[in-house]
Amino acid sequence: MSWRQNLPHVRGKLLFDEPLAPFTWLRVGGPAEALFLPADEADLAEFLKALPDDVPRMALGVGSNVIVRDGGVEGVVIRLAGRGFSEIHIEAEEHKVIAGAGALDNMVAKAAAKAGIAGLEFYAGIPGTVGGALTMNAGCYGSETKDVLSVAWGVDRKGEQRVWSLADMGYTYRHSAVPEDVMIWTGAIFQGRPDEPAVITARMAEITAKREASQPIREKTGGSTFKNPPGDSSWRLVDAAGWRGKPYGAAHFSEQHSNFLINSGEATATELEGLGEAVRADVKAKFAVDLEWEIKRIGRATALN
Repeated sequence: MSWRQNLPHVRGKLLFDEPLAPFTWLRVGGPAEALFLPADEADLAEFLKALPDDVPRMALGVGSNVIVRDGGVEGVVIRLAGRGFSEIHIEAEEHKVIAGAGALDNMVAKAAAKAGIAGLEFYAGIPGTVGGALTMNAGCYGSETKDVLSVAWGVDRKGEQRVWSLADMGYTYRHSAVPEDVMIWTGAIFQGRPDEPAVITARMAEITAKREASQPIREKTGGSTFKNPPGDSSWRLVDAAGWRGKPYGAAHFSEQHSNFLINSGEATATELEGLGEAVRADVKAKFAVDLEWEIKRIGRATALN
């Protein structure tokens, strides 16, 4: 009997062979064997308790920095789409923001600004969710999640809630020491500092304007494709290697910002990842620099993966 025929009853939605391309910014990739949209944290916990240990599971946010491979994703993909996972609460006296893992980063920034809580403005420039920010220490324009996180919590593989302090997260550049297959994050507390709402909003507007001027946000794209190597910029290396705007099937790196992959039409995940690997090989050959993927690539590999 397939594991899919023996799954527990859920109060949320459980879908089989569900296409994942519509859930990602690049609009590519195959289906999930199972897609689970839990009703709340208790629903998620009960599901994970009953799920066999050998069934893979992973969380998917708004898909802003993900390539889902064409072969689809084995096991269960969990998407925290319920209203409870996106709620944001303010503790004004202590200058804290409590947010669900499904909350959009820019909404967290806006809620903090309205409450006169500074320090979270950089989230206005990150097109993802709190869960993704926790997983990869998301940041931009000189600030990172590690600068504002107080505590995070979620549900582990056995359905048990666990709480992690900032020190527990082991953050480095775009990386957490918490293995991705251990936790499904469900919420976090961020610590800010007091400031005037109008001043905070002005700083957010500046970040938004910089992003709109420098990034291809209105195309089928993702976040930064490669992490910046020490002392250099990935966009400069991609550009210097001659890959800005160069077609690779229906994929290319943006003319506007050469660290952004673009699906210019009906590109496949294989083309997008193949382009990234071709660029990595070329940069390595020309400049002896190993570019490291920042976009996550998930699912079954195909011939070119």
